[in-house]
Amino acid sequence: MTDTPAPYGTPEHPRVAVRGEARIEVDPETARIGITVSARGKDRRTALDDLTRRNNTVLELVRTYGPAVEKLETGTLSITPELTTRSRDEKIRAYHGRVHITAVLNDFTALGELTTRIADLDMTHVNGPWWSLRPDSPAHAAARRHAVHEAVQRAREYAEALGSHLTALVELADLGAENTTPALPMPPAPGGLRSAAGYGAAPDTAPALDLEPQRQTVYAQVNARFNMAPPKL
Repeated sequence: MTDTPAPYGTPEHPRVAVRGEARIEVDPETARIGITVSARGKDRRTALDDLTRRNNTVLELVRTYGPAVEKLETGTLSITPELTTRSRDEKIRAYHGRVHITAVLNDFTALGELTTRIADLDMTHVNGPWWSLRPDSPAHAAARRHAVHEAVQRAREYAEALGSHLTALVELADLGAENTTPALPMPPAPGGLRSAAGYGAAPDTAPALDLEPQRQTVYAQVNARFNMAPPKL
């Protein structure tokens, strides 16, 4: 009959428990920008027509960047009446329309150019960029490997300090390896990047923004337990 190993260390099979940690910094893989297209009209149809035209202009512009754009999504759409404030009767003064668009790019040179071109469009508001890594980024696996190597090295050092050596791995518990950098935008100008043209004609094309990617910090932690040979005390 084989003895079941004890769930804890014994004098014959002492156990050492350690934590391995890793923290690495890598360049981001993608950048996300938020685009808000607005329109205003005296009646609902005019506001909606203008909003549709401007929305199509933005989408067509973004699509011209081809593979540099990994994702292009339309979010919320709203048409809101503006009521008069100096009348006892509720009368509609105008209609305001908004549509929110999200674009994710992997080419940061294209990102700077696209951001500038969008900001040149009428009634357009740009926020971002938000830098990030993909969920399957090799950086996450690299951080986990570093954490495991550190746990093994730390356990060996404890065992060697007692004149012993490791004999077996008992448990390895993953505490998570993820990009913990908050998904916050780089400090933009107040109110984000806006169209300088307002309701008028667009000015000459502005030079592309030189955006410096924000390095991402990836963490990993593991708990590990090892058996070691009886130390020579």
